[in-house]
Amino acid sequence: MPEPRSPMASFAQSVSNIIDGPITWFRETIVEPNQEKYNWYHQRFQRVPTIDQCYTDDAVCRFEADQQFRRDRMVDNEIVNILRQRFEDCTLYEAPDHIIKCKPILEQYEKATENWFIKYGDLGGYANAKTAYMKQKHRLIWERRHGPVGSGMKGEK
Repeated sequence: MPEPRSPMASFAQSVSNIIDGPITWFRETIVEPNQEKYNWYHQRFQRVPTIDQCYTDDAVCRFEADQQFRRDRMVDNEIVNILRQRFEDCTLYEAPDHIIKCKPILEQYEKATENWFIKYGDLGGYANAKTAYMKQKHRLIWERRHGPVGSGMKGEK
């Protein structure tokens, strides 16, 4: 830091050192050496219990399950976006023969999109873990009664 040019700047710097000095010392000598250094660029969250493992009156568990659901949804959104981008890049690069050469990427993208819609489709923007769990439950009940979704209803015997 350069030397202060006036007595007022010197005073201001000394006050700043008095206030900021202990904070900087604490961070550099105690906090930073004890932090875990990650080999990846994003924060890693521990998995928490899902909504079906929470008690109905446990607000903290339900909140954590909702946060986990939102993180999982963002990750799944990004996976689908990356697959779509890969397919679009392949289509542009392999221009005349893209139908044949990009077919595996397209199938992977369509399967990921189908899985995303099975889990998150028709939930809306304000969905939480409970609504997704109820959707899954209703789908399982439907499949038990009528067969896989999209195959038509079983005939009455």
